[in-house]
Amino acid sequence: MKIKKRRKSSRYAGSQTAKRGSKKRTRGSGNQGGKGWAGTGKRADQKKTLVIKLTKGNNYFGKSKALRRGNIPPSLEVINVGTIEQRLSSFTSKEGFLDLSGYKILGDGDIKTKIKIKASAASKSAIEKIKKAGGELEIKS
Repeated sequence: MKIKKRRKSSRYAGSQTAKRGSKKRTRGSGNQGGKGWAGTGKRADQKKTLVIKLTKGNNYFGKSKALRRGNIPPSLEVINVGTIEQRLSSFTSKEGFLDLSGYKILGDGDIKTKIKIKASAASKSAIEKIKKAGGELEIKS
């Protein structure tokens, strides 16, 4: 017949060492991470749950820096004027305009075709080259 063994935690309750070995080791507050709110820093997990529970909405750990960065400009893909002319058939057109929203047009290469383009951004040299070829460029924000 098997006798139910008491758990160690119940046997250690009330003992001077409470599962920690020698009395000397657990004498001061250094073993607890300090007294009071000590050890509750941003990276310390000792009392984090307690801090979160008791200081709801008080920003104990400070405000999130991610919220203070402001508006981040959208990252645009880059395409050259010469590449547009080479891949003219692969782009979609809306209302007579070549739709390149999400792209920034750069002035590398030459363009000879008269094209109407809608893009998110363009360099000065790209605008000049498109207008020189007789095309139009509409920049939408």
